[in-house]
Amino acid sequence: MPQITVDHSKTISFDREGFALDLHHALVEIAAAKPEACKTQFRASQVTAFGYEDPSDLGHGVVHVTIGLLAGRTDETKARLTEAVLELLKKHVEDDGHGTLHASAEVRDLDPSYRKFER
Repeated sequence: MPQITVDHSKTISFDREGFALDLHHALVEIAAAKPEACKTQFRASQVTAFGYEDPSDLGHGVVHVTIGLLAGRTDETKARLTEAVLELLKKHVEDDGHGTLHASAEVRDLDPSYRKFER
């Protein structure tokens, strides 16, 4: 915990390492996470479709960040965290001027069945 997944269009220029580091700092500051508990996975989508447009036009890029936390954070804390994520995306996703970036974030409580192990 926290479990962080970043789904994004493969076509965007994205400083993933810098984003992850800054996000982990934000999680510690805003949500009282432990630095060693922060884990981020990036998944680049091969195709991003938007509306009725031809995906090969590459006119739109998408980034969606999902953060799973153990239950107990207030709605205010979760909202502060999603706002911080959006600001970090503005910093770490390059604006190449060729298309529209659709960025979003959500914080959710992990299900009570959540378990983990380390080896």
